[in-house]
Amino acid sequence: MVAVQPAKPIARRPVVRPVVAGEEPDGPPCPACGTPNLPGRRFCRRCAAPLFTREQPAPLPWWRTVWPFRRRVRRGSGRALRRTVLVLVVVGLLFAGFLLLPAGRYVFEDVRDKLGGTAEISPTGVTASAHAPGHPASAAVDGLTNKYWGAPTLGSSLTCTFDKPFRLVGVVVYSGVSKEPQEFRQGARPTRADLIVTTADGEVHEKALTLADKPGPQTVRTGISDVVSVRLVLRAASGQGEGRPIAVGEVEFFKRS
Repeated sequence: MVAVQPAKPIARRPVVRPVVAGEEPDGPPCPACGTPNLPGRRFCRRCAAPLFTREQPAPLPWWRTVWPFRRRVRRGSGRALRRTVLVLVVVGLLFAGFLLLPAGRYVFEDVRDKLGGTAEISPTGVTASAHAPGHPASAAVDGLTNKYWGAPTLGSSLTCTFDKPFRLVGVVVYSGVSKEPQEFRQGARPTRADLIVTTADGEVHEKALTLADKPGPQTVRTGISDVVSVRLVLRAASGQGEGRPIAVGEVEFFKRS
């Protein structure tokens, strides 16, 4: 005989009792299958689906979710916009504080100088503390490098004034009697000078210059706002001799355009 293994028990299927006419409950229908249910039931008597779904609260307007209205933030209630507004406020405050500091203003204006353009500006007046015969102060700002202001001694100064305050970006100096190499060493030329800049509010900025003993333009970066006058004071020179005044061929001024 062959041994017979015992059969596995099979769970009985639930039998759905049909609802007798007259027993049909008068209650809310199931949102899943539509079966009516007795009032007070939480789950459908037929499919066991929840009878009542939890309503999602309406999102708050964004202006009620930002500081100082510290409300509980609901999903989709403008959280991204709130964070964006707060970041912009913080960045604005930092930027304003940065500009209020002298170092911050200097960096900001310096960046504008480097990114912006420049234009030459001519002084409305020019004077010198002293000059050699035939070499007046006006020769230093006439646009010609073959004419020059001749300073008789060290310590002589050239002062240029302007009718309107402007942002002085830089100064270009041509030293010597000419920019031609053959003629350059025939006269005395400055090698050190002080640049004294006065602004509209009376503030004075001083900058020591070291000029190369060679012909051609030499650029000096300044970056000073509201300039009304610039004075060049000669401190040292080479090639000095009897009858050889210290020659400054041309001084050019550039503003931010």
